[in-house]
Amino acid sequence: MRADRLVAALLLLQGRGRVTAAELAEELETSVATARRDLEALSAAGIPVYPQPGRGGGWSLVGGARTDLTGLTAAEAQALFLLLGPATGTTTGTSGTSGAQDRSPALTSALRKLVRALPSTFRAGAEAASRAVVSDPARWGEAGREPPALVRTLQDAVVAGRKLRLTYARPGREPAERLADPLGLVDKDGVWYLVAGTEAGRRTYRVDRITGVEATGLPAERPDGFDLAAEWERVVGEVERRRSLVPAVVLVAERHVAVLRGQFGRHCEVLGREPDGRARVRVAAPMALSIAEHLAGWGAQVEVVEPEAVRAELARIGAELVARYGPDASVRRTAGGG
Repeated sequence: MRADRLVAALLLLQGRGRVTAAELAEELETSVATARRDLEALSAAGIPVYPQPGRGGGWSLVGGARTDLTGLTAAEAQALFLLLGPATGTTTGTSGTSGAQDRSPALTSALRKLVRALPSTFRAGAEAASRAVVSDPARWGEAGREPPALVRTLQDAVVAGRKLRLTYARPGREPAERLADPLGLVDKDGVWYLVAGTEAGRRTYRVDRITGVEATGLPAERPDGFDLAAEWERVVGEVERRRSLVPAVVLVAERHVAVLRGQFGRHCEVLGREPDGRARVRVAAPMALSIAEHLAGWGAQVEVVEPEAVRAELARIGAELVARYGPDASVRRTAGGG
């Protein structure tokens, strides 16, 4: 897990004072590129880790070798735990999400010790920061992107425990204001979501649809025992349930299974092999039309076994294409002077 590596990198820097990316890669058994990205992530988050110019420069932890975290400032401690997120397990219990980072018992124990090593005035902020973000790399068909500019503002509100007045614009609707208790942020393959409490109950907002944020200064209400990772697991389960209301069984050449999986993501399951060598695959989508639209471009390379609703949609799409582009359509266009 990346959280393990970040903690290990920081502790290695504390012990040695300076390391190169190659040395870190050897210690953590990763590539040099991965080690360099981890060092850059620590530095970008505000941890006092800086590259040293010159031959054999490497990376240094400002302040020299240290044996604990008491040299970190409050802002630096929060930055570290924001990076590590709930996978660090500074809170009790274990939970995970499909695609989200799982907790490591050893890391949980280590981070609890690190939290206790912080000055008492820093601990609440560090623990709040560790609960503020979940990273879920699994896709919902969206390309990765840079975090929206509001992410840092929302993170600060989660850590500080302050209510926010949001202006939220859903597709096809007028922007609306919402008073929200920010509970945590989730990074899902570069798309950020804010989990928040509202008068209407708990809600999840896409951060790139938040067009305005106003700090109220009022304390936010946070449910006792709230676990961001567990809440995100519930949200993902509900979204995926809606996305897989209609299943279909199809037959396709085994070499095309990977392409089919690229279209349907986690809603693509190989059930077995047919005597003719084709794979029997289960796919799912919100509607029969959605499945048919995905499969129409495959032509005869995919055979839909069931349900009949998907077969009917494919037949309808095929009939529309023949009517528009078939031989009779060419005759009509010629007769019309086209």
